[in-house]
Parts: sequence; structure tokens; C-alpha cells
Amino acid sequence: MELVGSPLTATYARPRSTPTKFLPAISTMASSYKNRFPYNPLPQSFSLPWMPSTYYKTAAMNPTLASFSRSSQGLTTSKMLPFVSNRTTLFTHYTPDDWYRSNLTNYKESETSRQNSERLRIDTSRLIQDKYQQTKKTQVESTRNLGERVNDIEFWKSELCHELDEMIRETNELTDMKKRLERALAETEAPLQVAQECLLHREKRMDIDLVHDDVEKQLFMEVDIIRSCQERMQRYLDKAKAQLASNRAAEHELEKDLASKQAAHRIDSKCHHLRNTSDGIGYYRGVERVDATITVPESWAKFTDDNILLSQSERAASAKLRDSIENLLVLTANEMWRQFNRVNVAFTNRIAETADAKSKIQTHLAKTLQEIFQIEMNIEAIRKAIRDKVPPLKVAQTRLDERTRRPNMELCRDPAQIRLVNEVHEIDETIQSLQQRLRDAENVLQMLVHSKSVLEHDLSVKANTLFLDQEKCMGMRKTFPSTVRLVGYY
Repeated sequence: MELVGSPLTATYARPRSTPTKFLPAISTMASSYKNRFPYNPLPQSFSLPWMPSTYYKTAAMNPTLASFSRSSQGLTTSKMLPFVSNRTTLFTHYTPDDWYRSNLTNYKESETSRQNSERLRIDTSRLIQDKYQQTKKTQVESTRNLGERVNDIEFWKSELCHELDEMIRETNELTDMKKRLERALAETEAPLQVAQECLLHREKRMDIDLVHDDVEKQLFMEVDIIRSCQERMQRYLDKAKAQLASNRAAEHELEKDLASKQAAHRIDSKCHHLRNTSDGIGYYRGVERVDATITVPESWAKFTDDNILLSQSERAASAKLRDSIENLLVLTANEMWRQFNRVNVAFTNRIAETADAKSKIQTHLAKTLQEIFQIEMNIEAIRKAIRDKVPPLKVAQTRLDERTRRPNMELCRDPAQIRLVNEVHEIDETIQSLQQRLRDAENVLQMLVHSKSVLEHDLSVKANTLFLDQEKCMGMRKTFPSTVRLVGYY
């Protein structure tokens, strides 16, 4: 709206604020009603002393003014409101309608407040009873859940204790089996050393007797078998050590889980027996917002079940390993004994063969000596025959030489000439054949002498071989661990 005249520099009046306490306190809980139904404060812009239009616009209240007469047009400001002495007084007055509306509004607000209060009292009484029953039911459920939890913990405790006892027993049995395996492995060193020493002694054989015979093959096989047995024993010994470590790890997990179960059982039993009248209960502000849990019932049960399953699988693997070690000890003992017998049989056969060869060498040596004597006599006869052919050759060649001196036409190729030439050729061929035979006889003599030397050397070689095989090797092989010691017993 637009006013006539200039605004005054006065403080503009504004309506009084609604009192904060619209009802008197009826009990000692008067403070609880404070600001329960807050009034609507005037906006901040109303407090600004700016323009009168601001008040009307903000409060949305239009005071009733006298009608504007036409006779006032063109008059000055002082003539328009001749009976108003203070403009401020005009703006602070309300109309009767405003007064009635204000009273009605207060009546309605009072009735609404009473109704709200009555509903609040009824709802509060019902809420208190409901919350009491709910709290009691919740506590009963929590107590029942704690009891079930204690029963679950007791069940898993019994399972853990049973599995722990079984695992301890299995670990002790596997430890005893490991000790047996270690003793059996130590017992294989003596047979291996004997076989290696036999091979070393047989390396002292000489010349042709240094042969890769069946004895040496069996000795090498014995060494390989013993080493193979040692490797298998060592491999199973490593497996036993690893399995013992796994058993102890599973046992440790069981013990740790059992200790946790015992602590949880103690705590949950204490919580299960707590009542509203128990000692030691108190406020722990904010504890419900602290979630320190890391599992749910499914994962909690699965954790213990996994530990038990792991222990059972380790026990099964340990029992299987014990059976394998037992079978290995029997198998390796049988293998080493069988090979030991094969080597001894090979030694016996080889010694017999060597003794037979030595006897035959002695026989052949005697025959060779006799043959040397005979060939020497033959060589001497060949030499004498060659010497006997020299005079006839000289006669034939002298005749041919003399006939070359015949004069002129007398140089005739007559039958005498032809025969003399043939005679020289025949005597030459005879001498050459005898010389060739002499060389052959001398070669045979050399061969016989060489054979004699070889037989004599071979005879000494066979004697050396018999000494090594019969005295050295078989003497060492008289001692061999028994089967009881080879399987790990004392």
C-alpha cells in the first residue's frame, strides 16, 4: 500500500510475541512442557525498522482504515488527517475481528493440546507395558540363546577333546615308526660298505680277469638296490618328518581352538547365569555399537569342523604313511636279502669257473711246452733242407753261364738250354718255398712262446682272482644283518 506524506523517524510498533508458557504448571514436571508446542516467531525481516509496509506485508494483517473521501484530493498532508496526533498509535491498534479470531485460536490450541496430552498419556501407558513385555521376552530369548550357545560349545569341546586324544596317539605311533625307519636305514650302511669293498677288491684283478662278469653285475646291482632302499627309506623318513610336523600343526590348531572354546564356554556360562538381580552388572555406554565379532554361527561351526576334518585327514594320512613304512621295511629287507643271496651264488659260480680255468690253463701250458720243442726241431730240419739246395742251384747256374759263351749260330735254344733254365727256376722255387715254410715255422714258434707266456701269466692272474674272490670277498660277506635288524628292530 502507498501512504501519503513522508515517513517519520520513529520506532515502529510490532505485535507482542506469544508467551512461551501458555498453560500454568500443574505438577513438578512443568519443565517437560516447555516448548512442547512452540509458537511461530516472526520472521527476522519484521524486526528491521525500515518501512511500515514491511510490517503489513510480513504479518499479513491489514488494519481497517477510514474510507478515503474524494474531498481530500488535492489537500495537503496536514489537512488529510486533522485528528490524528501520532501515526504510531494508528498502526498498533487491532480490529474486533482480530480480537475474536485470536480468542478462538487460543481456545482451539488449548483443546488440541489437551487432546494430544490425553492421547500421549494413554499411548505412554500402553507403550510402557508393551516395552516391559518386549524387554522381558527379549531377555528370555537372549538367555535361551546363550544356553543353546553353551550347549553348542560343549558339543564342539567334546569333539575337539576326542580328536585331540586320537591325534596325540597317532603322533606317538608315527614317532615310533620313524625311529624304526631310522634304525633300519642305519643298518643298510654295513651291507653297502661290504658290497663296495668287494668291488674295490675285485678292481685288483689283473688283465683278462678284470672282466665285467656276473659277480660284478650282481655287486653293482646290490649297491644299486641298497642305495635305492636307502633313498626310499630317506624319502619316507622325510615324509614321516613332514607328516609329524603336519600332525603337530593340526594338534596345535585343535589345542588352540579347544582353549578358545573353554574361554568362550566360561564367558557364555557366566552370561547365561546373569540375572537382573545379579552382582557385577552395570552400564557400558556404547557397547552395543561396538561390533568386535568376526564370525557368524555358520562360519564359527565350520571353523571348528574344518579343524577336526583337517586333523582327521592328517590322522588318516599318518596311518597310511605308517602302513607304507611298514611295507617298505619288509620289502627292502627282502630285496636286500635276495640280492645278497644272488651275489653269493654268483661268487660261488665264478670261483668254480676260475678254478676250472686255472686247471685248464695248466694243461694247455704243458701241451704248449711240448709243441714248442717239436716246432724247434722242425725249424732246424727246414734250415738243413735249404742248405742242401744250394749246390744244385750253383751247378745249374754255372752251366747256363758257360753256354752263353757259345759262338755265333751255336747259341741255340736247344732242349738242354730249356731244361737248365727250368732247373734253375725249380730250385729257386724250392728254396723260396722252404724259406717261406721256415718263416712260418718261426712264426709258429713265436706264437707258441707267446702262448706259453700268456698261459703262465694267465695262470698267475687266475691264482690272484681266486684269492680275491674266495678269500677276500667271500670272507667279508659271511656277516650280513638279519631280517629283524633290517626292518628296524633291535
